[in-house]
Amino acid sequence: MDDLVIGMAGSGGDGIVSAGESLIAAAAYEGYHALMTKSFGSQVRGGESSCRVRLSTRRLHNPGGALDVAVALNWEDFLKFGAELPVGENTVVIYDTKTGLAPDAIPLGGVSLRQVFAVPIGEMAKSAAGTDKAKNTVVLGLIAGWFGIARKSILRGLEKKFAKKGAELVAANERAFILGEQFAAEHPLATPSVMDAPDPSSGPKILTDGNDMCAAAAIFAGCEFFGGYPITPSTEIMQYFTREVWKYGGAVIQAEDEIAGIGAAIGASFAGKKSMTATSGPGLSLKTELMGLASIAELPLVVVNVQRGGPSTGLPTKPEQSDLFAAAFSAHGDVLRPVLAPTSVADTPDVTIEAFNIAERYQTPVIVLSDQEVAQRKETVDRIDPARFTIESRLVPTDTELTNYARFKLTGDGISPMSHPGMKGGNYQGAGIEHNEKANPTGSGKVHAAMNAKRFDKLDPLKHRRDLFHIEGSLTAPLALVAWGSIAGVCREARDRAQADGLDVKLLVPWLLYPIAEDIYREFFVGVKAGLVVELSHQGQLYRLMRMFTDVPATVTSYARNGANPIQPKEVLAELHAQALKLNRSSATTENSFGGLTL
Repeated sequence: MDDLVIGMAGSGGDGIVSAGESLIAAAAYEGYHALMTKSFGSQVRGGESSCRVRLSTRRLHNPGGALDVAVALNWEDFLKFGAELPVGENTVVIYDTKTGLAPDAIPLGGVSLRQVFAVPIGEMAKSAAGTDKAKNTVVLGLIAGWFGIARKSILRGLEKKFAKKGAELVAANERAFILGEQFAAEHPLATPSVMDAPDPSSGPKILTDGNDMCAAAAIFAGCEFFGGYPITPSTEIMQYFTREVWKYGGAVIQAEDEIAGIGAAIGASFAGKKSMTATSGPGLSLKTELMGLASIAELPLVVVNVQRGGPSTGLPTKPEQSDLFAAAFSAHGDVLRPVLAPTSVADTPDVTIEAFNIAERYQTPVIVLSDQEVAQRKETVDRIDPARFTIESRLVPTDTELTNYARFKLTGDGISPMSHPGMKGGNYQGAGIEHNEKANPTGSGKVHAAMNAKRFDKLDPLKHRRDLFHIEGSLTAPLALVAWGSIAGVCREARDRAQADGLDVKLLVPWLLYPIAEDIYREFFVGVKAGLVVELSHQGQLYRLMRMFTDVPATVTSYARNGANPIQPKEVLAELHAQALKLNRSSATTENSFGGLTL
């Protein structure tokens, strides 16, 4: 095998996520490409937890489809994850015999399975370690034994993990792991399936998640202040800042609420510091008024919104892409705020650094729309060369400009030199009321019109930034996909599979979601006969936003789904085949234009 997807579920405290982290860390150390997502119930303590680990000798873009291996420590918790842990005819199911169910009675709705193993996981854990808390280590032994994955590295990781807790605990977990291996050897798979070894030249990889990458990139970009409030699933960004930013002369304030958090960040920006706040959907709603202040006062600010299911408290531990409208339009008055979105852990640094550069260059708040999957999933990434990044800072006034200083001077590009407190001659009133070039309050309609035009027009160059859009495939392809955020990885794999099947498909992945780049979308859709805009939201928000500003072909439709219901590459592939077949039937010949494939 060169690709393996493992899904595990159990109760809080069973160590399911810990087992996944041990497995992916060992695989990454050995040079595999690996990706892990985790999902929890919304309870503060206890409840169900799960993880998916995908390992491959090839680069990965998404968590994969149906499970190759499903591990259920109890069925009640496993079934709560539904479509997040799909099983099929190629799935090997492993479950604890304590459930009391025979293999032919497990509650998977009559799904045809590859093989089912009832394993006394809890009993084996107690036998080896004197406690059933070692169940997760038994599971690691089972997986390593059946699929030949990273045995030495898993044991090395267990030793490192438990070393501080004493030699006996290390030995107990080693015994639990070996018992799992022995069970696998005594009960072999009907058809052996051993993972291929990774390319020896690939070497160990960085294993990290999107939230840590975002925070690290922000500090690299020069961010010296973070003001925020903890909220799932963005809290790890603030935690990273709290651990690290002081080393670089920065500061963190955990405020009393979301509003105070962004208020502190805006104050720091006014004081001349690159600043940032992070939140999720409900917090974004609370920050809206003060984002308006940053807009009218033309203050650089980066606001990270790690999307989760909504509205209201919604699904706080599940991914969704339903905050795009809120990011683009949740403001009173005429406001234009750039909105960016990473598609993976690997490109989160690029998008975060670009967000700071845009904020500083154009003196504006910028929203980064991450989502729960990208933010909290573990992913192997290549080492990053910091030399490839350019770091920008705000335009400051010259000594000449500080003479009779005009903070909001109407310039040719709409960008005015920005002073900070303590700069001689640079004092000005930064307020939420409309102002003239000198920052003096005004009620003049003429001045208001000029300032609105200034704030909008200065952002126009963004719409022509082709480096913020990634096109894969032939520009003349008749089938098209558009996807953003974590779903982009799903569509990348679907496009690759479609190409292998003989379909000619191109894919557009935007980092810049708003303002809409009309020319780039218009050029992309030239010659397109059919296509999909794929999103994890009920409304298909990017699809609707695109149609507001550009002519999307009528045959390009929205393929959207609510959060916590993952879209699999095979589903997108099936839709592409259906569209190709429909077009083929409407053509005059059976030989279509999709790479010569006869359908």
